[in-house]
Amino acid sequence: MSSFIEAPMRASVQRSAIAAVQVLALAVWFSMSAVVPSLRTSWGIGSTAAVWLTASVQLGFVVGAVASTVLGLADRYAPQRLLAVAAATAAACTVLLALFVHGLPAAVPLRFATGVCLAGVYPVGMKLMASWATSARRGTAMGILIAALTLGSTLPHLITGLGSLPWRGVLLAAAAAGLLGSALALTVVRAGPHVKATSPTGNPRYALIMFTQRGPRLANLGYFGHMWELYALWTWLPTFLLATDAAHSLPGSVEITVFVTMGLGGVAGCLLGGWFADRFGRPAAARAALLASGLCCLLSPFLFHASAAVVVAFCVVWGAAVIADSGVFSTSLSEAADPRYVGTALTAQTAIGFGLTVVTIQLVPAIAGAVGWHYAFLLLAPGPLIGALAMNALARPRPSQALA
Repeated sequence: MSSFIEAPMRASVQRSAIAAVQVLALAVWFSMSAVVPSLRTSWGIGSTAAVWLTASVQLGFVVGAVASTVLGLADRYAPQRLLAVAAATAAACTVLLALFVHGLPAAVPLRFATGVCLAGVYPVGMKLMASWATSARRGTAMGILIAALTLGSTLPHLITGLGSLPWRGVLLAAAAAGLLGSALALTVVRAGPHVKATSPTGNPRYALIMFTQRGPRLANLGYFGHMWELYALWTWLPTFLLATDAAHSLPGSVEITVFVTMGLGGVAGCLLGGWFADRFGRPAAARAALLASGLCCLLSPFLFHASAAVVVAFCVVWGAAVIADSGVFSTSLSEAADPRYVGTALTAQTAIGFGLTVVTIQLVPAIAGAVGWHYAFLLLAPGPLIGALAMNALARPRPSQALA
């Protein structure tokens, strides 16, 4: 009798620990983006240069994810140890930047290295979370993981908005959180029974093979449409808000607004999206979120002359919708992929998705420079639309299945 009680409790503890590691370890991700206003004064950089403080992390993530896929790291080694090492190394890169760097030329390589390390945090965390959830509850579990990613990614904005720390202090605080996450991964987190923990030999070719299979292919296409929008919005929303009429009447600072709308709103969206996916199906949940966030992209020009209350309410909805489907795609792929190579599939998915984010992060300010920030986020709308079409196709049975 006790074993039936202990098993769910152990799974709950492990899911909570994995989520906590993600919150702490991913605090370094947007740590530089949160202090860009200070760096523009300290380093004398403009918007074009500031792009690379985020884009270099994304590029590093892609390189790290590709290397992990080729080497099969996520399927060959104990995932909790890989997670701990990656989190500690990302934190160490952030400490070095905070203590010794005085300009962009040295900052960009360290941010790139941080991204490489984070490729061992997020995808590995997805595999670990999937390992502690049955298929019936995996959508909710992945929603919790993505909620943790959202909260961790926006945590530096909260640190910046609440305190009076200098920018180096903000980086050190984020690094301390990352080191704590590493210790938690090493001492508490373990792999669960629902996904194979390790495979004696990796199969990097599966990163390409999965695109020949209908389920993984459509799940990936939906994810790529989602990523086209997500990180460009997270990166440039503070600048967008500063350009609106409501910029000086927002409750708290712009940083606090970003944390509340994208961070806390995103957490709510992730949890709701995961629950919806388990109750009504993966494609329906993803399609609803994609259509909602795509509509927000199209309506974004109307925010420029809106009141502060309308801007905040709109951004809460956008913050919830833009991330609500992320865990759904991870869940879909973890269920559709070959169970021996789930880690490779998830890592390859994120590598390609984050490669797309580099494009949109650079295109948005270029569009803003040409037509103004009013219309810059219209560029992001095609991504959710394409993703929604892919999810609509995934929801339909194959002709052979329909005939059966």
